[in-house]
Amino acid sequence: MRIAVLGVGLIGGSIGLAARRRLDADVTGFDPDPGILERALVREALDRAAGSAGEATEGVEIVFCAAPVGALPALVAEAVEASGRQAVVTDVGSTKRELVVGLSEGAAGERFIGGHPLAGAETSGVDGARADLFEGARWYLTPTERSSGLLYDRLQRAIADLGARPQAIDAATHDRLMATVSHLPHVLANVLASQAAAVRADESERMPDVGRSFRDSTRVAGANPGIWTDIFATNREAVANEIQAVIERLREAGELLRASDPEAVRAWHRGALEDRRALLEGERVGGPLVELRVVVQNRPGIVAEIALALGQAGVNIEDMALDPTADMSSGAITLWVAGAREAERAADVIRGLGHAVSALPGGE
Repeated sequence: MRIAVLGVGLIGGSIGLAARRRLDADVTGFDPDPGILERALVREALDRAAGSAGEATEGVEIVFCAAPVGALPALVAEAVEASGRQAVVTDVGSTKRELVVGLSEGAAGERFIGGHPLAGAETSGVDGARADLFEGARWYLTPTERSSGLLYDRLQRAIADLGARPQAIDAATHDRLMATVSHLPHVLANVLASQAAAVRADESERMPDVGRSFRDSTRVAGANPGIWTDIFATNREAVANEIQAVIERLREAGELLRASDPEAVRAWHRGALEDRRALLEGERVGGPLVELRVVVQNRPGIVAEIALALGQAGVNIEDMALDPTADMSSGAITLWVAGAREAERAADVIRGLGHAVSALPGGE
């Protein structure tokens, strides 16, 4: 497999390392900073460096655009135009709706499939890149009704082989979720750091040394202003809505504490613990793989329709294969899902879409 990585920082460099080691892929990279390209070659994240994005994409099967959110529209458009008609182009940005909508026409509508790996590290840049960065990490994909089923299949297979857990999700839902679990925490960290600084400035005596809870809660305060300015700008409505929701919850918490009801406070605190536990346990996956075979008519958007429906139902596709008939009029989509219960849910969702589905335990 030939892969291009446009932007060779932490994520792009990790894609290159993982693709070379786990997929035995040939990886060409481009970055506007020649020094970064040199470091990527030294780190063996790339097989070769290109002088331009267009040169890097020649003859490749997958293009990963790993630039800041604000630079992605132009970079993705350039990658789609420069790469071959059989190449799938994706990105790794943490906001999706504006990008997907802006690239919905022409060749980009069929060949661009937005992506977002939920992976990162305390370090940044290609020197912090790791081949195992995506191991077990959720990697969202945002196909649309125009997305090529064959290209989606190739992309999600490659991502799974990188060690990640691909899941289809529509772009608007993705941005709402990220506003809650990724973007809002940065807002709260900024606010908490500023609030503590204001209190310290107002107090005549020095504030006591901050504790671990404060350090943990504000760890991401002020993180990379350039990157986060673009993220907040492209997901402003969803983040603003979450801020308003948190304001209301904080108001309720204030009233609860003023009421001086120990049992109510204890229940509130215990409830938060249970909520957190449920959220973390929801990320666990397990159980033997179950193979689902789905008979479908070969029409545009059918793969995205099924993948998005399963993603909306919270069912993760561990692997996928396409088997069209000789005349390409119909065919089968084979899906692998972890666990019998998840497979039953998946089958119910697929039947609800009007498709015939059968299950074979063990993925034989």
